[in-house]
Amino acid sequence: MTSTPQLSIAGRFIDFHVLQSVPYSNLNRDDTNSVKTVLYGDRERTRVSSQCWKRAVRRYFQRSIGEKALRTRRIGEAVERELREGRGWETDLARRAGQHIAAGSSIKADPPSQEEPAWSTNAMVYVPEAAITELSDLAESHRTAIENAKDMKKGVKSVLPQADIDTVLRSRNGIINLFGRMLAEIDGAGVDGAVQVAHAVTTHATDVEVDYFAAVDDITDAWRDTTGSAHMGSGEFSAGTFYRYATLDLADLLRNIGGDLEAAKTLATAFGEAFLLSLPEAKKTSTAPHTIPDLVHISVRSDRPLSYAAAFEQPVHADRTGGFAQPSRQALDEYAQAAGRLMGPRGLRHAGWASLEDKDLTGLGGRVDSFDELITSAVTAALSEATA
Repeated sequence: MTSTPQLSIAGRFIDFHVLQSVPYSNLNRDDTNSVKTVLYGDRERTRVSSQCWKRAVRRYFQRSIGEKALRTRRIGEAVERELREGRGWETDLARRAGQHIAAGSSIKADPPSQEEPAWSTNAMVYVPEAAITELSDLAESHRTAIENAKDMKKGVKSVLPQADIDTVLRSRNGIINLFGRMLAEIDGAGVDGAVQVAHAVTTHATDVEVDYFAAVDDITDAWRDTTGSAHMGSGEFSAGTFYRYATLDLADLLRNIGGDLEAAKTLATAFGEAFLLSLPEAKKTSTAPHTIPDLVHISVRSDRPLSYAAAFEQPVHADRTGGFAQPSRQALDEYAQAAGRLMGPRGLRHAGWASLEDKDLTGLGGRVDSFDELITSAVTAALSEATA
């Protein structure tokens, strides 16, 4: 096995700190459709889970970089559709091929059920979109065996080679190398993620509001001399200024991609843009909460990641004219200065910020005009002095 080159880079961790004001919305609901919250600093805050925002980041990343990955238990069904619609296989034969793909890897498979109409893997797989094509090619190369086989039954061995299916399920692309993959059932398929994302939490206390709504039946309204609604319901919403944080471990990323510095630069830059500009899409048609960050601070450290969430353990209060955004920016700047004094010069290799703020925030490093410039300068600083 070829070892990954050992690289010396200026900074291992790129920390992304974001303050973003979001209007009346519900970006992330719990199982009762309620706004997610957390008690922090003895005050209830609105919360958006890291899983929710990471999905938004992944979707943005995939669109911007042109790479897609699929997280699914229905890999066999996807191959069946590709064979039937893309390659002209007969329906029954394509379905049988999908069954043998689903049941042919090292992952246990479940037979069809009321919830899952086709054979599905017991664990979710996370693979590049190209894996569907590769598995379809595998089925093509074993078409005769599939034609001579019977439909899959529980306990029956697939006619397709397990090692070949597992090889495809081990494949990865940039997004998997960034975010990682948990797949214990196949040896060597797990990938340690290079990205860590915190739950987004408002910098201040919030109140959840209940919105009552009614829907009128247009036919009844037009044809009958009656009043009232055809449907009534309610939803929960809140608003606030969120602190969002993520860190990218460049050492982990370089290990995942075999030390390719150019690829690391591309992936780190694309992740930075996706993290800054993505937004979860829950309730978007009724709230359209499409804001941009009020402030972004990016730092590069060689020692350890450093979150500034503790800046808001004591909740921010609105200033005299109202609003939490400006006092939140001030609180972040003051905390960064205090943390910098305590930590001393160790570890910090670069710091910068971009914002709607008109004041100078000296604790956040050098100011730049745009998010693009901010991201590029941080990635360049982190990967400088790289030597094999």
